[in-house]
Amino acid sequence: MNENRRALLKASSGFTVLGLAVAAGLIKPSDVLASTAGYNDKAFTAKTLDDLWKAMGTKAPKESNAVTVIAPDIAENGAVVPVGVSSTLPNTTEVALLVANNPSVLSASFVLPAGTDAKVNTRVKMGRSSDVYALVKADGQYYFAKKEVKVTLGGCGG
Repeated sequence: MNENRRALLKASSGFTVLGLAVAAGLIKPSDVLASTAGYNDKAFTAKTLDDLWKAMGTKAPKESNAVTVIAPDIAENGAVVPVGVSSTLPNTTEVALLVANNPSVLSASFVLPAGTDAKVNTRVKMGRSSDVYALVKADGQYYFAKKEVKVTLGGCGG
């Protein structure tokens, strides 16, 4: 069987079940759609670190050895830079990745359920070499660590 056809059949059967559940009143349409509750538009459009702190309702965070930025020293392609954050701080509830020299500083933000290991990995775009910050919220306080990542081929059109 053609792999594309198989993938299409799997996806369409999932949508069918979801549609039937909504039609039967088992779930509400708003439960199906991605929620924007808690989305901080001002944080994701902040151009500087100071603007970001203001949008998040905090002053500059404290640097911490318990927070680690996971990123390469040199990224050969700025369009897909693997980065991550690891925190050993107790009661970590939020994790974010910031790229200081990107057009918008905040690249990714994660809310962690209680009991979750505070470690996330993703890929971000970097227009040029920059400090990459790992920002962590634990016990209501913000902490950070940073690492310089050199980009040899830009990914943000810059």
